[in-house]
Amino acid sequence: MTDAPVMPPVSAFDFGDGPVPAHRHINRDGSPGGWVADTAHVASTAWVTDDACVFGTARVADYACVSGTARVSGDAWVADTAQVTDTARVSGDAWVSDDARVFGNARVFGDTQVSGNARVFGDAWVTGDARVFDNARVSGDAGVFDTARVFDNARVADNACVSGDARVFGDACVSDDACVFDTARVSGDAWVAGNARVSGDARVSDTARVSGTARVFGDARVFGTAWVTDNAWVSGDARVSQ
Repeated sequence: MTDAPVMPPVSAFDFGDGPVPAHRHINRDGSPGGWVADTAHVASTAWVTDDACVFGTARVADYACVSGTARVSGDAWVADTAQVTDTARVSGDAWVSDDARVFGNARVFGDTQVSGNARVFGDAWVTGDARVFDNARVSGDAGVFDTARVFDNARVADNACVSGDARVFGDACVSDDACVFDTARVSGDAWVAGNARVSGDARVSDTARVSGTARVFGDARVFGTAWVTDNAWVSGDARVSQ
């Protein structure tokens, strides 16, 4: 006769690396919620719905909500009235706060902060020491990395990338396969699209457009209603306006 298999205790749950001590969160209306590792903390005022999980030493504070099959792990914090939903993941030392939303299949990790009324969704990634705040939106397969900042009403969409110490702000939009990196700035109502690159200490502002496979770099400035497109390069101390 073989011994019966030893089952983990009821107060354990497997978050992916084997069972660990855990408990079901009790939501503020008294309903049972998702699993929370005993090493993590969820405030009594916060929500964790049935299939969502909080583990590692993560914290869900205030009136924050983790729902869908979302995961909050590592040393991450979700606070205020922020929401992490759908299949999103927040991990590492990331912070999601204020009225921010991370949803879809988005990933927020590293030392990042998503705050204000910002939205990160789709398959977007925000990592490194990046910041997304105010009413900014990061969506699609876009990425915001390193120490980049996206704020005000700016948009980063599709397969676009903002990295290095770049800034995208105002009502600016970076989309398609475009990249903004180094210490470049895109602001105002400017658009960077296509397979364009804006790098170095370049500035694109006002209602300017950079698209196609254009390159703007060095200390170049593109402003006013100027368009830089196709295979054009603007570099050095060049100024392009209209």
